[in-house]
Amino acid sequence: MEKNFIFGIHPIIEAIDSGKTIDKVFIQNGLLGDNIKKLKIKLSQAGIYIKYVPIEKLNRLTKKNHQGACAFLSPVQFFSIEDVIPQLFEEGKMPFVLILDHLTDVRNFGAICRTAEITGVDVIVIPEEGSSPINSDSVKTSAGAIFNLKICKEKNLLKVLDYLKLSGIKVVCATEKTDKLIYEENLNPPIAIIVGNEERGISKELLKNADANLKLPILGKIESLNVSVACGVFLYEVVRQNLKLS
Repeated sequence: MEKNFIFGIHPIIEAIDSGKTIDKVFIQNGLLGDNIKKLKIKLSQAGIYIKYVPIEKLNRLTKKNHQGACAFLSPVQFFSIEDVIPQLFEEGKMPFVLILDHLTDVRNFGAICRTAEITGVDVIVIPEEGSSPINSDSVKTSAGAIFNLKICKEKNLLKVLDYLKLSGIKVVCATEKTDKLIYEENLNPPIAIIVGNEERGISKELLKNADANLKLPILGKIESLNVSVACGVFLYEVVRQNLKLS
């Protein structure tokens, strides 16, 4: 079990009280009692999402006495998008945002973080539920780049999209479900690029509400690229369009 895994009600409470950043919390369905109530209050006050699961799920995580609660610590601090964007504008920057719509593969996440850092992305947004855990594997795959990025974990990606648009940031989806090529759109910052889940792609709600849906040209027989590769091409197109050549 990884070093960032903890279990038991009191150890999780202690982790919260000591200021550690918690990535995910699993609590057994239907669990009652004063201690679990205290834990839930602590998690609520800290804004940490709770995933309720069957006891079998917790038993697979550890054979020890978990008391109905397990958690994964995050190696990085999480931020709020509504705090980060105004700060970027105040610093005179044109925000370059990357939104990952329920990516689940740890190594894809790490690889994307590495490319994002190299291409000048300011902030990565992930959903609170259903996304890849941020752990030692993602840190290793990112080659440490994850520590140079602001990671925002948000409850509702659609609300994030609306907030970005109201802030004057163009939102673009990287999707094969369109006829418009990436090279036909102005991608200069301030801009947010959305990439989707490895299997399902980007949700219909985000596709519908984005400013543009763009695709990469596919010249071979395979219909799609690995998400981290496709993401890299989109990020570098932003760089290319924004590059000032002397």
